[in-house]
Amino acid sequence: MKIHIFLLLFLCLFISCDQPGSPPGEAVETTETTGPDIEKRLQELGIELPVPASPVANYVNAVRTGNLLFLAGKGPNKPEGGYVTGKLGESLTVEEGYAAARLAGISQLAVLKAELGDLNQVKRIVKVTGMVNAAPDFTDHPEVVNGFSDLMVEVFGEKGKHARAAVGMGSLPRGIAVEVEMVVEIE
Repeated sequence: MKIHIFLLLFLCLFISCDQPGSPPGEAVETTETTGPDIEKRLQELGIELPVPASPVANYVNAVRTGNLLFLAGKGPNKPEGGYVTGKLGESLTVEEGYAAARLAGISQLAVLKAELGDLNQVKRIVKVTGMVNAAPDFTDHPEVVNGFSDLMVEVFGEKGKHARAAVGMGSLPRGIAVEVEMVVEIE
């Protein structure tokens, strides 16, 4: 009987010390955090997701491989219809470009919602490529694409932080101001 009690005590001590960083003999409390509810967060931000725009050529809005979702580039759809068009450094200011990139982000969130059904399945925004329709001497591409990046962090918190490229283009389809594509890790 004493051996059984000794083994039981030893086992309890062994299990409680099995947690990294826990002192010997101290019980470790584990809690699981699921993070904020993304649908609720969108409501708090006053963002209503539109129906995703159909592709304008021979491609699809998203392709899933494993736990990664690759989203095709989306432009800045205005809530009232149409796109934000123009060239940064000529007809558009950095602030207008920022707002356009934010609208492109809302378009991408709509695609994510349509593909996943539940935005809480997003584990991480991994990579973003922001393309800016810019005049040859325009150099504030990062400040424009921040409109997209800031939105992802507002919506997803730490999970919204991502690797990114912000590049200038001589033109973009339909004259849109910004186009953004992204890679998302999903649960």
